Amino acid sequence: MRHKVGFRKLGRITPHRTALLRNLATALFERERIRTTLMKAKELRPYAEKLITQAKRDDDRLHARRLVAREIHDLTVVKKLFDDLGARYATRPGGYTRILRLGPRRGDGAEMAIVELLGSEYKPEKKDEKGKKTETEKKPEAKAAKPAGGSPKAKKAKGEGKAEDGEKKKKPAAKAKGSRKSAGREP
Repeated sequence: MRHKVGFRKLGRITPHRTALLRNLATALFERERIRTTLMKAKELRPYAEKLITQAKRDDDRLHARRLVAREIHDLTVVKKLFDDLGARYATRPGGYTRILRLGPRRGDGAEMAIVELLGSEYKPEKKDEKGKKTETEKKPEAKAAKPAGGSPKAKKAKGEGKAEDGEKKKKPAAKAKGSRKSAGREP
């Protein structure tokens, strides 16, 4: 019987499960939108919402910060949680996350979902009739300057490198097959 079972074990032992939830919550607060399996998303939701509720506390802010830092080990994420997300949800009494169901995963058929924080909705780019981005929404694309000589790996693949006077590198002579002495064994 399944009476009073409060959480899913997710096929993990307790320390692994808590580490999984901590990592998922850290990623959610950092990126504000993550893609995971549906069962992990359903377990993450109450865990993350309790941390956001702690971040909203005004009465004992230092103690609340220490309680959250016990669960979220990345201090930049804790700072963002208290400064940005706590202020964003100050008037909301709960329900800070949304779970959007996706289709099954291609490899194993697991149900996938997107967990996102409310107020950070995905805004798709608007396109005109021809399918191109509009002028107002084009982002300038910064092109990275390529090094003058190219990468050493690219030179090696082309056969360039330390060979002098335009000579190509010679490969070392191949060892004779069937030689047991080269393998370190005596016959």
